[in-house]
Amino acid sequence: MISDQIKTCRRIIAAHSKSFALASKLLPPESRDDACVVYAWCRHADDAVDLAQATEQLGRLEQVRDELGSIYVGETQSDAVLGAFQEVVTRRQIPREYPDELLAGMGMDVAGAAYGSLEELLKYCFRVAGTVGLMMCHVLGVQEAVALRHAAHLGMAMQLTNICRDVLEDWFRRRLYVPDDLLDACGAPGLRGELGGPLPYAARAALGCAVRQLLREADRFYRSGDRGLPMLSWRAALAVRTARLVYSRIGDQIASSGHDVFAGRKYVSRRKKLGLVVWAAAEASAEAPVRLRRSFLSVPLSTIVRFPTDVLPV
Repeated sequence: MISDQIKTCRRIIAAHSKSFALASKLLPPESRDDACVVYAWCRHADDAVDLAQATEQLGRLEQVRDELGSIYVGETQSDAVLGAFQEVVTRRQIPREYPDELLAGMGMDVAGAAYGSLEELLKYCFRVAGTVGLMMCHVLGVQEAVALRHAAHLGMAMQLTNICRDVLEDWFRRRLYVPDDLLDACGAPGLRGELGGPLPYAARAALGCAVRQLLREADRFYRSGDRGLPMLSWRAALAVRTARLVYSRIGDQIASSGHDVFAGRKYVSRRKKLGLVVWAAAEASAEAPVRLRRSFLSVPLSTIVRFPTDVLPV
């Protein structure tokens, strides 16, 4: 019988992310609900902070940190999502460093972090998305420590794609993730100083130049993420590759619009997503010989990946 906690987590992923909801359905049964739980906790933490009034966000972040501490010391949880996450992190042995780092990334948003360089942006991407890939390694039963770096890179690639897609939306939230050194090189020095007003249309070409370069960076991380997929079971690789293809297709659509941040939010239709599932299935099947050989090379997963020493350079 499905618990009320799991039902709650399933509803959260279905309501907030069609792409991840689709991918979760492709996972092997023994991992599917645990993946939903991890997503639900990440969404719970993000909403608790991001949906609060600006003056309350720091306090909300501290509240979420206290909740995480309570989870890891084994205190009883009354909230369905927190209780489910506690059960998963205990059973799957998810290191506390990963959700701690994710909350540190949220703290960067609360503090209004300014990104002067690409490495500073990559640190943020590692915290808010690379750590999710690392937690998923535990959920999916990854046995090879080398897979962790690739998983972090895949999450970072997806976050870079998100950043490129949401430049205009983020601007209205008084956030600019495009690094200053990239903006300077592309011809929009000082753009960050205009946050709070309308996004200057005069910066359109410079932002397009910057987005193009960030998508190239995302492609490097996607390629690294791909190298970790043969280390997953066939079903897990099918699900993760589907999510990867959907996100990279968003990047393709941004490129097809000339990298124009004013061109509207890009998304992948359901029909195209189903086509990507077929593509992912073919790729996962082609990896079968490699996957069979790797099944004899498994070692316990105990390594903890940290930024930047274990993540950079690619």
